Amino acid sequence: MTHSLAHLNVDNSYARLPPDFYTELSPRPLTDPRLLHVNAEVAAMLGLNEAALRSPEFLEVVSGQRPLPGGKTLAAVYSGHQFGVWAGQLGDGRAHLLGEVITPNGPLELQLKGSGRTPYSRMGDGRAVLRSSVREYLAGEAMAGLGIPTTRALALVVSDDPVYRETVETAAIVTRVSPSFVRFGSFEHWAGNPQNLRTLAEYVLERHFPDLLESHGGEPPTFENAVLRLLREVTRRTAALIADWQTVGFCHGVMNTDNMSILGLTIDYGPYGFIDRFQANHVCNHSDTHGRYAWNVQPAVAHWNLYRLGGVFLGLELSEESLRDALSGYERDFLIAYHGNLCRKLGLHQWEEGDDDLIDAWWRLLHGQRADFTLAFRHLAATPHDPAPFLGLFADPEPARDWLARYHARLQADPRSEPERREAMLRANPLYVLRNHLAQGAIDAAQHGDAGEIETLLSVLRDPYTERPGYERYAEAAPEWAERLEVSCSS
Repeated sequence: MTHSLAHLNVDNSYARLPPDFYTELSPRPLTDPRLLHVNAEVAAMLGLNEAALRSPEFLEVVSGQRPLPGGKTLAAVYSGHQFGVWAGQLGDGRAHLLGEVITPNGPLELQLKGSGRTPYSRMGDGRAVLRSSVREYLAGEAMAGLGIPTTRALALVVSDDPVYRETVETAAIVTRVSPSFVRFGSFEHWAGNPQNLRTLAEYVLERHFPDLLESHGGEPPTFENAVLRLLREVTRRTAALIADWQTVGFCHGVMNTDNMSILGLTIDYGPYGFIDRFQANHVCNHSDTHGRYAWNVQPAVAHWNLYRLGGVFLGLELSEESLRDALSGYERDFLIAYHGNLCRKLGLHQWEEGDDDLIDAWWRLLHGQRADFTLAFRHLAATPHDPAPFLGLFADPEPARDWLARYHARLQADPRSEPERREAMLRANPLYVLRNHLAQGAIDAAQHGDAGEIETLLSVLRDPYTERPGYERYAEAAPEWAERLEVSCSS
């Protein structure tokens, strides 16, 4: 652990790509920045100790006042499909990549979000508001606690600088951390430029998938084969990620191709949400008026996005047939991950014929009565000996009793004892998730300079499966007023 940023092993491999890939520029610092919160867990991953986090230099770096020692600050260009429509050139419109810290577990890039305009800002002001910054800061930790691949956040800096959204709000900067911020749209940008497309593919392969460059199963280690393997691996990772989202009730809100990670991470937390009262067609993004990114559509959207990515490689003269074959495993990969997750959540030893009907009936039950997603799964573990908490989630308990009878009959084929199964289910079904009203409580406190609720939420969300005395309100179903909370693309 180091007491100084200057002692970190810092690089910026992305900056060694040709200049077409980015613009080198400095952030626009906030006025009178204040460090609201530092994520000690992520700091430890980077090798930073408490003394380093308290230093004036640390605040200067995470507020955009000075570069990361040894790094090179830049904004990356990319393109993408937004809400199903080709949007052309996009890019880091309010983000600056500072560099990457070389750690024992691999390089971790540091990126400021909300750090000012770039050449890719289009009509944006380059700023992020405190409200959305708190939500992103919490989201990465909530997902990490659930074991879902994600970017994370190191620091949250605030200022009194005004930012104009639906109302006047105050500015903030989040320091995001990820092995890479390369996204599907990074490749889409070079669809008409084979040389740069090849350069980016080589960079991603060498940096993040070096094993794909080796000989596999008798296939020669050609670049073309490596690209097809890359597409298969991205397909597998994306399918597993979406299965994770579906089975914790997470809605991303803006599954544009420029918001899809090439590493299969959850990135770009904007109008996301964990479902409270379940509706299969739940839309968490108030801006998504047509429901393109509803919960039940997310698996299909991810598949569509993968096809946009795969089509790019036609520019490298890969055959359409080989690209389709590389993408063809998506449905199988998704179902393997989805069924595996549901087996763990339902306490089933393995997925069997007829389980599709059981889970379809489960979703219909929750949807029909708008039962709480998280608590329904959690309370299911106790139903063999105490069904009351589970049945209490339903306005009409009779359909729930009918489903429980089917479920308990299915459990007869499970070889484990009831206590063993119950313990396994409690480890698979979180008690605590980042509900919108809990995030709003942290935002309200942060607006008064109080990071206490952020710290409390982080402590709960990092271990969301273990019940903690004294934290009962964090495990309760959302109050009715929470339904009036709206998040949109401006979030």
